[in-house]
Parts: sequence; structure tokens; C-alpha cells
Amino acid sequence: MQTAPTIPAETANHVLWHYGHGGYQAGTFTQHLISALATADMDNKAKLATAYPDYAAAVIAIEYDRDGVTNLQRIARGEAA
Repeated sequence: MQTAPTIPAETANHVLWHYGHGGYQAGTFTQHLISALATADMDNKAKLATAYPDYAAAVIAIEYDRDGVTNLQRIARGEAA
């Protein structure tokens, strides 16, 4: 059984910033990684998730979970999602 990756506060902040929901800007590489995840189809998201599971989980949450923004904002503040 696979468990969902843990999303650290820093990752949540980076993804929130990318999508315009607060947070703070990541470094150049991480900005490109988030952009790649944001534009990838699900097959390529899955491939990127093998190397960057926390960022993939955060991008998928913000794109597909109706509570994704709220949950990431909670994580970013250090609260449980």
C-alpha cells in the first residue's frame, strides 16, 4: 500500500506562490519544476513524481482537489491539512 507523500510547508508555499494564492517564490530550478508539473499531462506528472513526490502532490492537490488551496495554505502555516 502506497501512502501519500508528505507536503512540507516550504513546498506548499512555493506551489501557492506559483498559482497566485500567497506563499513565497521558490528558486529558479524549483520554479521550472513547478511549471513543468503544472503543464505536464498525468503520465508525465507521474514520472516527475518519482523524483519529486512532494511537489507533484502539491501541484495535483491545487489543480484537482476542490480544497487543495485551503489545504496547502494550512500546510504553509504549519497546520495540519
